[in-house]
Amino acid sequence: MMRCGYVAVLGRPNAGKSSLVNALVGEEVAIVSHRRQTTRDSILGIKNGQGYQMIFVDTPGVHHSENKLDKFMMKNVRSAIATADVVLYLFDGTKPLDEEELDYIKMLEEKCENVILLATKADKKQIQHELKSLSISVLNGQNLKMLEERILSYLPERNPIYDDDLYTDKSIKFLIAENVRGYLLDNIDKEIPHGVAVVVTRFVEDETIVHVDVDIICEREQHKGIIIGKGGKFLKKLGEHTRRYIENLLGTKCMLKLFVKVDKDWRTKNIEAYYTQN
Repeated sequence: MMRCGYVAVLGRPNAGKSSLVNALVGEEVAIVSHRRQTTRDSILGIKNGQGYQMIFVDTPGVHHSENKLDKFMMKNVRSAIATADVVLYLFDGTKPLDEEELDYIKMLEEKCENVILLATKADKKQIQHELKSLSISVLNGQNLKMLEERILSYLPERNPIYDDDLYTDKSIKFLIAENVRGYLLDNIDKEIPHGVAVVVTRFVEDETIVHVDVDIICEREQHKGIIIGKGGKFLKKLGEHTRRYIENLLGTKCMLKLFVKVDKDWRTKNIEAYYTQN
């Protein structure tokens, strides 16, 4: 028996949830981007220590649902809360909170037994909030150890849920797809990346090489041209980046093929086709 349980990580888009999960787990289990609503699925990271196992669920940012993709994301948030032993709610400690966010926090505290409020960016000048919160900084590690100790105090005694050599429950195909999407988020301007889905359609490992095919789904022919780039330049850079990631992840050579396809309005019509395969 050990201290073991699920920790849901909530907050508005760009609150720093993915950065915190990566810092606590010690591995890159979630893509981090300056863009809002980077995380779409509930990504699970596992931190194993002496006598404990913390299972972090990094959720999409809390926001109003607009299309089918948004509804899918918010469903993951509700599922994470329902199964969590501890809920972390992150907010920007350098900015005032509006009434909508304060109401959401109040709802969480009424609904969930163990809620820890986290004021982020403690390395910068903080605003005085009336909320009882812990100031943290992923950048310099401020109070992260204290946060771990507080989480541990809430976790129940039970047998470990995952093997102690795992740091995520996600498949390699999922990690590859997220890495591709993260590169698109960081390197393509405007809103195109939010209209992109990534699916690994082939993953075959031989003794000396792994063969990987990836479909990049966008909503318009114009977007397809931008992703490919003039003379295929951008797609080539994306391929080089992805190939290095896969080879470092698996420790073997990779034969990678990228395909860019158009599926108009997939976010409202065909989301299940792209979020059940990886």
